Amino acid sequence: MTDKPNFLPERLALLADLNAAQFLSEGLRTGKEDVPAIALNKTTEPLPHDGESRAELPPVRALVDDALYQFRDERPTAADAWLAPRLHATLRLTRREAADRRIWNYLALGVAPDYVVWRHLSEPKKKQDASDGPPKVAVARFRGPAYTQAFARLWWAAELFRDGPDYRPVVTACGNQEMLNTALRMDVIEHRPTAQAMVRLLERGTVTKTRETNAMAAAINASAATLMYDVVAPDAERDGRPLREWIEAAESAPAVPRRGLPSGPVEEKAPERSVDVLVDHFAELFAGAPVRGRPGADEGTGGEV
Repeated sequence: MTDKPNFLPERLALLADLNAAQFLSEGLRTGKEDVPAIALNKTTEPLPHDGESRAELPPVRALVDDALYQFRDERPTAADAWLAPRLHATLRLTRREAADRRIWNYLALGVAPDYVVWRHLSEPKKKQDASDGPPKVAVARFRGPAYTQAFARLWWAAELFRDGPDYRPVVTACGNQEMLNTALRMDVIEHRPTAQAMVRLLERGTVTKTRETNAMAAAINASAATLMYDVVAPDAERDGRPLREWIEAAESAPAVPRRGLPSGPVEEKAPERSVDVLVDHFAELFAGAPVRGRPGADEGTGGEV
């Protein structure tokens, strides 16, 4: 199985898409080869904040090592809810910085390709066709959009589902794979009361199964075409100062806790009234959404979701 890089510099870096592509070999994607770490690091660029503590590589690698150890006997998907908030609190990025794919390319190939293979190696098919080849990791898990790339998806899930400094909603959201696979693709998830209302439905057990999560997300997304959620459920005005202070505090912050959750920027939480309004609305939408296997799902509802 792919091992951790045999050369790890002290600082994180940026790896352009074109440079990343040359290291995405078939052997790596099937877990049979390691990344040539020295050669890869010769193609990188320094981070704009290279001189800051949050650009240090060892804390990120230590976090990955702990995730690999803690979840070694569980399904790899179980690691998402644990790693997402801690990765977010370790990197302390702005959204603008996180939108740069080059940092995620580097994390996936230069810092933790072994984690990407462990977490995203496809499962063997029950009836394997010779033309399918061996199980492999999709290229997009190493170098891909934010809702698919192995580390970007976790960071953005933590950013979009945290409630101010509280990462507990992130744990709930990332504990449901369809929230990661589907909700992260939705533009409406950037509206904080919407994100928190979806999490509340999971916490209350209103929505539980994969099919139900898909149905909820589809209904919410469709309703957003006619109902402006930010009007009926306004968010608090965002103040950039807590985020700046949180990032500056990285210079003296200890490593993120492994048992308890870290704390994010001390921002105002999503307004409770707005969240309550959307919880009620989304519950109604979900009650009428077609869910395969639910009684009456195919009776005049237009099929399954």
